[in-house]
Amino acid sequence: MEQTKLSRKLAENLAFLDSIFGKSGDFYTKKFEISGIYCGIAMFAGLSSPEKLCVMVLHALEKGVPETKSGDALTEYLLGQSCLPTEPAPVKEKTALVETLTAGMAVLLIDGSSSGLAFSTQDMVQRSVGNPSGEGNIRGPQDGFTEHLRNNISQLRRQFRTADFVAEIFTAQTRAKTEYCICYDRSLAPPQTVASLKQKLAQVRIPVLLDSTYFASFLKQDKLNLFPAAAYTERPATACARLCEGKIVILVSGSPLAMVVPSFFAEHFECLDDYSSGAVFSGLIRLLKYLAFLLSIFGPGLYVMAVSFAPELIPVRLLAKLAEGEASTPLPPMPEMLAVTLLLEIVREAGLRAPKSISHTVSLVGALILGETAVSAGIVSVPVLTMAAAATIATLAVPGLYEQSILFRFVVILLAGLFGVPGIACGALAVLAMACGSDPFGYDYLYPLMPPGKAAWRDGFVRSIWSKLAQWGEALGTRATK
Repeated sequence: MEQTKLSRKLAENLAFLDSIFGKSGDFYTKKFEISGIYCGIAMFAGLSSPEKLCVMVLHALEKGVPETKSGDALTEYLLGQSCLPTEPAPVKEKTALVETLTAGMAVLLIDGSSSGLAFSTQDMVQRSVGNPSGEGNIRGPQDGFTEHLRNNISQLRRQFRTADFVAEIFTAQTRAKTEYCICYDRSLAPPQTVASLKQKLAQVRIPVLLDSTYFASFLKQDKLNLFPAAAYTERPATACARLCEGKIVILVSGSPLAMVVPSFFAEHFECLDDYSSGAVFSGLIRLLKYLAFLLSIFGPGLYVMAVSFAPELIPVRLLAKLAEGEASTPLPPMPEMLAVTLLLEIVREAGLRAPKSISHTVSLVGALILGETAVSAGIVSVPVLTMAAAATIATLAVPGLYEQSILFRFVVILLAGLFGVPGIACGALAVLAMACGSDPFGYDYLYPLMPPGKAAWRDGFVRSIWSKLAQWGEALGTRATK
């Protein structure tokens, strides 16, 4: 749409809106007079509330409006002298008029004035705040983000009660002109990181923006690196904690998922319960998560490598059981492991995407087919099925790296089945190289795990007690080295 200014004639402005939205059943306009000057109100039913607008206007006009002889004078009075809660900046261009209306505001157009007055009368139907299903926590706040951008900002504002909290709203370069918000603490977030992020997001050109994850690929420096460029959360409490670390939170209108940048590898193994429980227990759980991540990637590959190339590494009694199981199946270990892992992923995807009324049936049928029938028929051996199931369960312990775990697992199984021990070594080196090669906004992706130091044991592999964490509080650009 061309960047043309509004006309000084009310009829032309209303005709412009009618040419664009006239066929839409939810578009509403009404003409009336204020102090002898013709005016028109425009809004979308369902996005804007006529009741709110009526209360505002009646409350302001009950005191009377002085006689004005021109539309500009009336606009100036309503904008600067009346008690009407108008937006501070008037609408002067046709593009801005369309964007303001579709944002849920009501616009007052006045004959003889080329400026429209916007009113915040949004009244959109939205989902109530509830406990997010994707992040389970026992302790701590239980509320989650919703699809309403302003509501999500208000949730952060309620928890982050400081003048340093900044929430800047921008419009994405999409056909839908979706709004997104960049939230940060101005005293903790490095200015160069904030400026770099703003620049990168402003250059994004995509046809539609439905979720904050759409920005992820544009933030990656190395497109072939499988590790994520950002972390995601549905909890305002988690987002608030990241803001206190100097991170930046990105919210997108219509999405309950907040993006946190920059993201580090160790953050995917943390949760709110780690800081609500005792330091010893939290450290144990965090170490178990690291072990689960390694098991999900290398467990099936190590099994294939040991059975195919290095059976001498397996204890004799266990080797006899494995040999008995493999002798009853027609496939070699590597194709068998790949097939079982692939089928488990198909069952998981089917259970996730199927309607809730039959999702339990999908999981039950998949378990019966893979677990009982396949083993009884001799198609799959019990050790392979056990190892594949253990790796799948271990993947769920670190949901933030689920996609990466699946991809790395298939690669490691192939390398282990084709090359044995050298294949496992190459797979491990490839994973480590990707982790070391990731450079989110100039920061080390493996911090605080690498290089090894006190920071790794302060809040990395394990965590210290709260008195020490508070003493050694860190933020981007101000990392303690004690």
